[in-house]
Amino acid sequence: MKIIKSLLVVSFSILLVSCFGFSNKEENKENMAKVMFTPTRDTEVAYFASGCFWCVEAIFESVTGVEEAVSGYAGGKTLNPTYEKIGTGKTGHAEAVAVYYNPKKISFETLVTVFFGSHNPTTKNGQHPDYGSQYRSIAFYKTANEKKIIENAIKKLSAEEYKRKIVTEVTEFTKFYKAEEHHQDFERRNPNQSYVKAVSVPRLNKFKKKFPELLKKGNH
Repeated sequence: MKIIKSLLVVSFSILLVSCFGFSNKEENKENMAKVMFTPTRDTEVAYFASGCFWCVEAIFESVTGVEEAVSGYAGGKTLNPTYEKIGTGKTGHAEAVAVYYNPKKISFETLVTVFFGSHNPTTKNGQHPDYGSQYRSIAFYKTANEKKIIENAIKKLSAEEYKRKIVTEVTEFTKFYKAEEHHQDFERRNPNQSYVKAVSVPRLNKFKKKFPELLKKGNH
């Protein structure tokens, strides 16, 4: 009986701090008004995947030069993926973020620095506490120059920072599917949600401490 009870407690604890354990009933219905984002003619888009998109979106939105970050799905072949479908790990998609940025204020190279500096690229298929192919690390490129920037960053990090092999996939971008509306700005709208408090906020704060020079005013 004690063993069963212990397993139940562990399972419940994992659910509380799991990105996929989210229930719509937990959502904060306040501040749900959509903020319409209109890209300017200077706006460009980059795509990254590095674990739960709630965390990744909040990190990129804290960076100077980033106009908006949108949570979604990329890297798979299944048409019209949903949160529930990609959670099975069978669609090939990863939770990803589309980063809208102004290249006059921030370079693609700096975005790559943010990407690698805000997660562990040596972890196969996941970022603690989320594991599965949908949480794998992917840096997407649209041009040969973007691919070269990513590969150079990996070489530099492999030589200077990581002893373990970097397993980040360097993948040509094909298609991005925007996630369901309740996933957008999730961390900001749900500050008291268990996963946000236990995982998202600490991950964001760790990034802020590491790269204070990249933050927007008011995000320190």
